[in-house]
Amino acid sequence: MNFDYTDKVKGMQARLLAFMDEHIYPNEQRFYQEIAHNRSKGNAWVPTQIVEELKPKAKAAGLWNLFLPHSPRAPEGLSNLEYAPLCEIMGRVPFAAEIFNCSAPDTGNMETFERYASESLKDQWLEPLLRGDIRSAFLMTEPEVASSDATNIQCRIERDGDHYVINGRKWWSSGAGDPRCALYIVMGKTDPEAPRHSQQSMIIVPSNSPGVNVVRPLTVFGYDDAPHGHMEVVLKNVRVPVGNLLLGEGRGFEIAQGRLGPGRIHHCMRTIGAAERALELMCKRLNSRVAFGKPVSAQGVWHERIADARIMIEQSRLLTLKAAYMMDTVGNKIARAEIAMIKVIAPNMATQIIDWAIQAHGAAGVSGDFPLAYSYAHQRTLRLADGPDEVHRNAIAKLELARHIASATQEVEMPVTRGC
Repeated sequence: MNFDYTDKVKGMQARLLAFMDEHIYPNEQRFYQEIAHNRSKGNAWVPTQIVEELKPKAKAAGLWNLFLPHSPRAPEGLSNLEYAPLCEIMGRVPFAAEIFNCSAPDTGNMETFERYASESLKDQWLEPLLRGDIRSAFLMTEPEVASSDATNIQCRIERDGDHYVINGRKWWSSGAGDPRCALYIVMGKTDPEAPRHSQQSMIIVPSNSPGVNVVRPLTVFGYDDAPHGHMEVVLKNVRVPVGNLLLGEGRGFEIAQGRLGPGRIHHCMRTIGAAERALELMCKRLNSRVAFGKPVSAQGVWHERIADARIMIEQSRLLTLKAAYMMDTVGNKIARAEIAMIKVIAPNMATQIIDWAIQAHGAAGVSGDFPLAYSYAHQRTLRLADGPDEVHRNAIAKLELARHIASATQEVEMPVTRGC
């Protein structure tokens, strides 16, 4: 495996780092101040001016849609391995990815359109998403069932002539609070009598369809995560054309695996960036504070934590790069163990390092004066988003057990040749 970055990627890294230094870090406080102002006016979901001002600059710098895999619409698309160091840089600031049109759930939805949608749906929805003219949401999780087992999902998608009728309640629908959100990709049940993993389908629902009701925003550790937001959405007798169904009835799990693989690794790439920034802030804080007559950085406990943090980041980065390499070379299905492993490792690593950084900052660490508290809240949610740790560990264990069962079977069946 060769993880060296190409000259092309190194050039993009340099441009992206320069953009972050010039435009994003200096405007972090402005971003949150705009949200607070909008919230005080009664609508925290208004897009911030600073992000909208920076998007044309990102396009002009050639830093737009960096996540895109190679396709007819993206002939210069990047591989997962090429995108990894760029996505990591964006992860250092929570809102940065949107500036480059590389934020979830739009990235996963765009890849879903590219892989599974008809050309007419691509023309209608993918093209404006690629331009950044609209935004989207992904509606899968439901409040009434344990959605870590997606076969539990109860939302119904029923055929009625030339339309499907959709009824259900979804929540943690990321991006649905944005007024520019024009469409939902909805997972629901088309045939309750089919085999367990063939009951579900995915369908495109325009957000302005009659019967769609965004009930409320959900908070994460007290944050409403505006203007992005995680919404509870009710779908009541929502009718959409039959052509809005993706790939065909009963193909929902197939689509979900194709969509969530890249989404999971993108989360992990950004998580490494968040951890790097937390370590950087921690070291700067420790070097700038004196306690008990000497710099806090001279205290032995901090040497251990800094060393452990560096080791943990490097381990996570290498496993993420391995997963990206395998996705590029042998495909998402064969790389599923590596994807599951990084999805467990990365957010656990980041929350530990951010927690240490908060401790290094003292009371300031849990305030809004530093990005650590918000970053911790976000990373902690990633131990649940796109599948909880327990589900991924279970998948890893099953794959490992199956591998050794196959090995044991081969050993039993091999003929005895010693002494011949």
